[in-house]
Amino acid sequence: MTVSRVVRGAVGVAVLLVVAEIAGRTGLMDTQIMPLASTVLAGAAGLAVDSEFLHDASVTVEVWAEGLLLAILLAVPAGVLLGSLPKVEIGLRPLIEFFRPIPSIALIPLVTLIMASGGAVKVTIVVYAACWPVLVNTMYGLHDVDPVARDTMRVFGFGRLAVLLRVALPSAAPFVLTGVRLAASVGLVVAVSAELLSGGEGGIGVYIIKAGSGYRIDLMLAATVWAGLIGLVVNALLVRAERGLFRWHAARAGVAQ
Repeated sequence: MTVSRVVRGAVGVAVLLVVAEIAGRTGLMDTQIMPLASTVLAGAAGLAVDSEFLHDASVTVEVWAEGLLLAILLAVPAGVLLGSLPKVEIGLRPLIEFFRPIPSIALIPLVTLIMASGGAVKVTIVVYAACWPVLVNTMYGLHDVDPVARDTMRVFGFGRLAVLLRVALPSAAPFVLTGVRLAASVGLVVAVSAELLSGGEGGIGVYIIKAGSGYRIDLMLAATVWAGLIGLVVNALLVRAERGLFRWHAARAGVAQ
């Protein structure tokens, strides 16, 4: 099932590229505004050996990874706490629902005033954006714990902490990893967006700005392709880890493997 899904996805992308190439070569699309698909792909291949772009890509990945790690370290304990204490969650839920929809990019001016380092600003913005999927999924995972298993542990004399460690957290783990996977995608988008808006000494977003200032639309799109590929690879690895570690959860949810 997975192989056929990948094949169908690859065919869909190939068809889109062919259509875009034909549209450009037949004049249906202005190649001054939107370069040929083959030109963009050639540019993306060239960036793979471009030391300047590789440095910029490494800067983006570093900001993204640091922000995602900090978000996990903050959001998972907070989600466990809120998911385990319903009264605390009820009290804080209005604040969560108020802050969660705020676009992280809108906070760049405020964070810039507080922090002098451009790198710290970007990491903070990524942390803010990535925290919410992890937090919400962790809370949801704690709510989804099998009440029979939980009550059985309590009947045998296990305390709240033992039930949390032996039943609640293992049951919530697949939800936490799903939150991490969503946060990884959001974090990468926010990292590149922050670079586009706030600039800095490096990053894929900074490279796109430089390419745009030189009217190199092909390189702008080629860099964007690489940003998408990085996100695609990260998501694929996390999906694979999720299915490998939590096959029992997939079977319970009725997901075909």
